[in-house]
Amino acid sequence: MTPAETRSEPGPEPGRDVPSRPKPSLLDRVLQRLSHVVDVIVAPAFHFFDDVGGTCALGWQALTWAVRPPFRPAQVLLALDFIGAGSTFIVALVGLFTGMAFTVSIIVGFRQFSAEGMVGGVVALALARELAPVLAAVVVTARAGSTMASELGNMRVTEQIDAITTMGVSPVQYLVVPRILAATSTLPLLAVCFGVAGQAGAYLVAVEWQGIDPGIFFDRISQFLTAADLRMMMVKSLVFGFVVSVICCKKGYYASGGARGVGEATAKAVVSSIVAIFAFDYVLTTLMTDI
Repeated sequence: MTPAETRSEPGPEPGRDVPSRPKPSLLDRVLQRLSHVVDVIVAPAFHFFDDVGGTCALGWQALTWAVRPPFRPAQVLLALDFIGAGSTFIVALVGLFTGMAFTVSIIVGFRQFSAEGMVGGVVALALARELAPVLAAVVVTARAGSTMASELGNMRVTEQIDAITTMGVSPVQYLVVPRILAATSTLPLLAVCFGVAGQAGAYLVAVEWQGIDPGIFFDRISQFLTAADLRMMMVKSLVFGFVVSVICCKKGYYASGGARGVGEATAKAVVSSIVAIFAFDYVLTTLMTDI
């Protein structure tokens, strides 16, 4: 090898400055800032609306498939057993302790005005209008909604849903519709169970432990509680059951990314459902309350 071949490329001559990079123009800086704003603000907003649109689309598909044969009574009964019968005990247990804790707090406040006798009516009103439908829906979300999302997500990543489609069966009708029907129909009954258990807990604390007269306790319940309050509980429970089941089924139905993706879809299903429960609770309370 000759010395000419081994000689490296000549560097800058001594005494001469290396040319620096040109500074970005004002337009380039503005475009970079706009791109950052899009990534931080606009992209999550688009993702949110895309998620809401996908959930609404799946709910509409489920409604249309629910009235079209062939019907799947066996799948509906299995979902009813899992969501309804399987959640009854935990819903009643949570309702019992909720009524007891709420009654203790109410008694402490009302005792300052010597109005302990109003505890029964106030607890019944709170259970019927807010606590029973909301907390029953939260319990169903935590127990049954997470399971629905994980089951459908596992079926998606293992291509079982694709196999059902290949056999000419609608996966929405076979997998999603029974779960939505079961959750929507059983949640009102679970809310009633929650309310009865909560009122029993209130009776235990107020009458048995605090010595409030049972006649006054039940008289205040009949005085405060009206048919409109019970109707609100039923309407809220129906809406919550439908919303929770659609959200959980949507998160699992479109899950991807293997086991990690199924876990993330399940967590998102629970969080999104709980947020939706409280959001719809505010909307329904505002619409059904004369202020």
